[in-house]
Order: sequence, then C-alpha cells, then structure tokens
Amino acid sequence: MIRIDDLIIFLRVVSLDSFSAVGREMDLLPSQISASVKRLERELDIRLFARSTRSLRLTPEGEQYLPYAKTVVDSLNEGRACLQQSSNDLKGPIQLACPSDLGRNILLPELIEFRQKNPCISLKLSLSDRIVDIYREPIDVAIRYGVIPNSDFVSIPLLPFNRKTLAAAPSYLKKKGRPNSVQDLNDHACLTSHSNGKSHDRWVFPDAGNDLTVRVSGPIISDDTDVIRQCAIAGEGILYRSWLDICQDVTAGHLEVLLPDQPGERLPLQFICPHRKQLSTSIRSLYSYLKNRFEQLAGNGSCGERP
Repeated sequence: MIRIDDLIIFLRVVSLDSFSAVGREMDLLPSQISASVKRLERELDIRLFARSTRSLRLTPEGEQYLPYAKTVVDSLNEGRACLQQSSNDLKGPIQLACPSDLGRNILLPELIEFRQKNPCISLKLSLSDRIVDIYREPIDVAIRYGVIPNSDFVSIPLLPFNRKTLAAAPSYLKKKGRPNSVQDLNDHACLTSHSNGKSHDRWVFPDAGNDLTVRVSGPIISDDTDVIRQCAIAGEGILYRSWLDICQDVTAGHLEVLLPDQPGERLPLQFICPHRKQLSTSIRSLYSYLKNRFEQLAGNGSCGERP
C-alpha cells in the first residue's frame, strides 16, 4: 500500500532535487528520504528517479506519475482545509509566490492586513523574479504579470488593464531633460533587468495597432526589479515598469510619468492556481481582497487602460 508520507517526500524531492535538502527540511536523515523513495518505487514497480553521485532527475515514468501524486496530496490538503473552514472563520495555510518588487512593496502590506483580519490563516511567501513551477513546487497561489498561455492553470485576472509605464525621478529629468518620443530613449540612460541570462533591453510600445520596439541601454542592469526601481528613484535613469509597481512612487512625487499619451505594453496581473480544486474559501477570499485593493491603488493614476 502506498504511504501518503512517501508521496509527500517524493514531491519535495522533485522540488528540491536533493535527498539531503529534503532531509534537512523535514528533519530526517538522507537515508530515510532514500528509503521512502525506494519504498514508493517498489509499490509502483517503476523507477521514479535516475540517480548518480552528482545528479538526480525524474525518469520518464516519474514525470508521468508526478501530476497524479500531486493530485492525491492536494486532495488531502483540500479536505483538511474544508474541515478547518467549517466555522465562519477563514483558516489554514496559504503558500504564495510573487515577483520580488511587487511582493515586497505592494503585496506584503496587503497580505499583512488580510492575515490580521483573519488570524487563523498562515502565510508562506516566496518572493522572487524567478518563475516558479507551480506543479512541482508546493504553491497554492502564484501572482504573475502577463498573459498566461498554459490552459492547465486556473488564471483569474486581478488587474486586467494594467500597463507598463515610463517614469523617471525629478532629479534625473532636471539633469537630462524629458524624452519627447520613444525614439528619444536612445539618448537617455535606461535601467533594465535581466533574468536567466537574458537582458530585457528591448522595450515594446503599442503603435497604431503594431508594436514599436526600442532597444535601450543604461548604466545599471539588475536581476532584481526592486533594485531597478530604487535606482530610478535615486535619479540613475528611466525605467519602464508596471503601473501598479510604481503608482505609489508617482503619487508620492518620487517618480514622474513620461510620455503619458504613449500607451505602454499591456501587463495584466493574474491570480493563478494549479487547478480549480485549490480555490478554497480562504484563497477565494484572498483573491477578492487583493483585487479590490489593487484596483484602488492602480486607480490613483491614469496609466492603466480602462475597459
């Protein structure tokens, strides 16, 4: 008979790619983690992992079995959550992943307020610009920008009319002046990010039904988008960011919007779950709360598209 604990360990090994890391996380010996995986393999009569002294990867059979194991564990967690939510209070854990800048500066204060209103909820946050695999990692909700092409996910819009916005600090504009068109960006210091070895130095703008792409450069490149925002506030250059990320900085006077008549690239904000069964009462309540708060924040300016 397959043990539930073995399925849980299997999923954590897939996520962390290491028996030792899972052992440290679960306060078990690596040999106990290995024994659990071997026991599951015996029950299934397949080999889940291809192991060597330096690597650990799923076999094709392991890849095929992975979504079934996750479904079983998720169903058990959902059942526990339903029992916990039998009262009027919202209860249970929510594991959430979000981009770093949005998470630290916009989302975190809202999550703290939501949890204080619902003290029986616990939160586990993963704030990173790395895009997490919500099938392999123990994530209940991922908040992401952009259109999500994978129809296997449950993707609900939080801020569907959000756009990117050009902005710079008053100190930068005093020294360098304002661009009069997107082509003028070539003559300005533009702050860009990079991820997975790719530099995001091509800024796209809608133009009469077509996309106008401008290649930019500047003195600072970072893999942390919060660094880019702080450098812009310090007067280091122009940024091209989500309106939601910078709307409070604009309201406070730390940044000024540039080329307000030029629409920016659409960047809808999405609330994503691996599947519909994970939309518990607590998660639905969190969605409604965040949607309302983000709409209020984004409504402080005019750089979001209106329906």
